[in-house]
Amino acid sequence: MMRPFLFLLLLLAGPLAAQTTPDTRMLLPVPTQATWGQSRFTVKPDLSWQVFTPTQTAASQAADSAVAQAVEQLVLPALLPGRTGVGPSRRQTSPMPTASMVLQYGRPGELLKLGEDESYTLRVTPMGVALNAPTHLGILRGLATLRQLATPEKKTVWLPEVDVVDAPRFPWRGLLMDPARHFMPVSVIKRNLDGMWATKFNVMHWHLADDQGFRVESKLFPRLHTVGGEGQFYTQQQVRDVIQYAARRGIRVVPELDMPGHATAWLAAYPRLAPNDSIYGVARKWGVLNIALDPSRETTYTLIDSLLSEMTGLFPDPYFHIGGDENDGRQWKRNPRIAAFMKQQGFVNAKGQPDSHALQSYFSRRVLQMLTRYQKKMVGWDEILGPDLPKDAVVQSWRGKKGLYEAAKAGHATLLSNGYYIDLNLTAASHYLPDPLPQDAPLTPEQQKLVLGGEATMWSEFADSVIVDSRIWPRAAAVAERLWSAGTVRDVPDMYRRLALVSKQLETLDLRHRRAPEQLLTQLAGGRQTAVAPLRTLAQVLEPVKEYKRHFQGFKYTTQTPLNRLVDAAPSESEEARQFGVAVDGLLAYRRTAAGNNLQGQPGKALVAYLTNELEYWQANDALVQPILKQNPSLQEYAPHSVRLKTVATLGLERLRLLEKGQAPTPAWQANALKQLDAAKAPAGQTELAVVPAIRRLVEAK
Repeated sequence: MMRPFLFLLLLLAGPLAAQTTPDTRMLLPVPTQATWGQSRFTVKPDLSWQVFTPTQTAASQAADSAVAQAVEQLVLPALLPGRTGVGPSRRQTSPMPTASMVLQYGRPGELLKLGEDESYTLRVTPMGVALNAPTHLGILRGLATLRQLATPEKKTVWLPEVDVVDAPRFPWRGLLMDPARHFMPVSVIKRNLDGMWATKFNVMHWHLADDQGFRVESKLFPRLHTVGGEGQFYTQQQVRDVIQYAARRGIRVVPELDMPGHATAWLAAYPRLAPNDSIYGVARKWGVLNIALDPSRETTYTLIDSLLSEMTGLFPDPYFHIGGDENDGRQWKRNPRIAAFMKQQGFVNAKGQPDSHALQSYFSRRVLQMLTRYQKKMVGWDEILGPDLPKDAVVQSWRGKKGLYEAAKAGHATLLSNGYYIDLNLTAASHYLPDPLPQDAPLTPEQQKLVLGGEATMWSEFADSVIVDSRIWPRAAAVAERLWSAGTVRDVPDMYRRLALVSKQLETLDLRHRRAPEQLLTQLAGGRQTAVAPLRTLAQVLEPVKEYKRHFQGFKYTTQTPLNRLVDAAPSESEEARQFGVAVDGLLAYRRTAAGNNLQGQPGKALVAYLTNELEYWQANDALVQPILKQNPSLQEYAPHSVRLKTVATLGLERLRLLEKGQAPTPAWQANALKQLDAAKAPAGQTELAVVPAIRRLVEAK
C-alpha cells in the first residue's frame, strides 16, 4: 500500500509529471502502448475461456496445452482466488468465440528460434477479455499482463478496461541461476521460472558447473556429478522436466559448463584434466581460485568433446555457454610443459613470453568447433573475446560496456550483464538504468542489431535454496522491464511504485522472497512472536554489505557455512530506508519552494509527521531489541547497529525540530552530528545501517 506521504509527493510533482509520465498503473514491464478506459470487467465465478488457433497439428496441440496450463495454474488463481481444482471456471470448446475470455493465436511459436514473435494485443471491456497474438508465445506474454491487471476488491476481482499493444524490445531477456555454488532443488528452479514468466523473462541461464560443484548427471563421465557434484546434482530426467516446465512458460534453458577456469570440480572428478600433478577436492572456499583445465593435452579435448556430445543432446536450446571467465593463466605459465607448448604454438606476447590469453583463445576455438559440430552456438563471458574468435560466438559482457561494444564492432552477437548483477545487493534503481543499447552507444545500425539483450545474474555464494528468492525478487523485475520495455521508460519512482505491487503478486506464485526472511527472523527470535517485531524493525533498516565485501568482513565463509544469520534475513535493498529517504528528499524539496522555508503547509506537516513517527519508532526499538540480541549468540554482533539506529534517529529528530522552527543548527552541533553519522556507517555482522545516508541529508540541510 502506498503511504500517505507518497501521495503528497506526487501532488508536489505537479502537472508536468502527469504530462510526461505514461499511465502505467500496475503493469511491469511497461507495455508498448496501453489505452485505459473508464469501465471494468468483473470476474464471475463461472468464468469461461477458450483457446483458438487456425491450425490443428501436433505442434498446435502442444502450444494449446501450454496456454491452457498457464491459464489454469498461473492466471485463474489470481482471477478466482480461493477456488480449488479447475472449476468453477470452465474451458469452452465451441468453434465460435462465445466465452468471456478468448485467447487466439495464429501459429505455435518456435521457442528455440531467437527473435521469435512475442507480440500480443489485449483488450478488456465490460463484456470480457480478448487476447490475440501471432504465436502462442505472445499469448503467454499477454497472460502475464492479464494476471497483473487482476484487482481484488472485497470478495470479487475485476480487470480495468484497457487496450494493450505490446512487444519486447530485446529478444534475449535472461536470468542466471547458479546451483553450482549452492545447490537449488528442482522446486526452487520451477518457482523462479514462474516468477520469470510473470515478468516476461524468456531465458534461464543455468550455471551448472563451477569450482564448488558439477550439478548435472553425466552417464559418460559419472564421476563429474558423483565426485564433482558430491551427490547434489540434477538427474537427466530432472533436467528434461525443468526444460519442459520452462518451455510451457515460454522460457528457453541455456546451460553453462564453465571452462577452462572455475574447474576445480572437474579436476576433483578427473585428475588427468589438471595442468599439474596436484590432486584436488571440490572447492570449499569462495573467490577466484585460478584453477583451470589443461589446454595443452589432446586428452582434455577428447573428454570435453564426449561430454558435449552428451550434454548438447540433453539440452535442446541452440545456444550453449562455456563460461571462459576469470582465468589468469597462472597455472599454465608455471608449468614448463604448458609454457613450452605455448611457445611451440606461437602463443607468445611481444616480448616472446608465453601468452595465456592466446592459449585460452585457442581453447575457446577448439570448444567452439565441437559445439558447431553438434549444431550449437557458443556463448562465453567477455574474456573469450579475441581477434581469432570466430564471428558466430556470442559474447556476454560482465565487466563493462566496453566489452559489449568491442564484441559488436568485431561482428559478434552480444549480451549485457554488467549492471545486472543482482547478487551484489545494490538497489533496483542501479539495475534499472543501465541499458544494453543506450542512445549514445558508439555502434552503427548494423552493429546495434547484434546486441541481443541481457541477463540478470544471481550468483549464489551468499544465497542458498532458502533465501535465494529474496535475493532475486523483486529487484530482478527492474531488469526485466529494462529488457522488455522501450528505452525511454526510465521513471525510477514509478518503477519502485510498481515493483511493490509486483512483489506482492509474485508471492502468490509461491515465491518465498517475503516469507523466507520472515521465517528466518522467527527462528532467530526463538519462535517468540513478541521478539519477532523488534528484531524485524532492526532487520528492515539493515542491508548486507555491497558487492563481495562479505568475504572481507572478518567472518570466514565456506560452502558449508549456514546462511541463517540476521544478514541473511536483511533485505538486499531496504524498502523502509528507501521510503524514508524519499520522504526526506520530499521535505527538503518542499522547504526550498515554501516561502521563508516554512513547513507549516499541509504537505510539510504531513512529511514532518511521517518522519517523526519513523524516527521515534527506531529510537524506541533499541530498548526492545537489545535483550533479544543478548539472548542469541548469533545476534550479539548486531547490537552496535541497534545503538547506532537509536543515535542517528535522535539526531534526525533534533534536526527536524530545528527545521520546523526555521532554525539552523549550530556549527558545533552539526559537526558532532556528522561525526556520529560517519561512525554509524561502520558495518557490523556483514550489514550496513541503510538509513544513515537519508539522515545525513537531513542533518546537512542548509
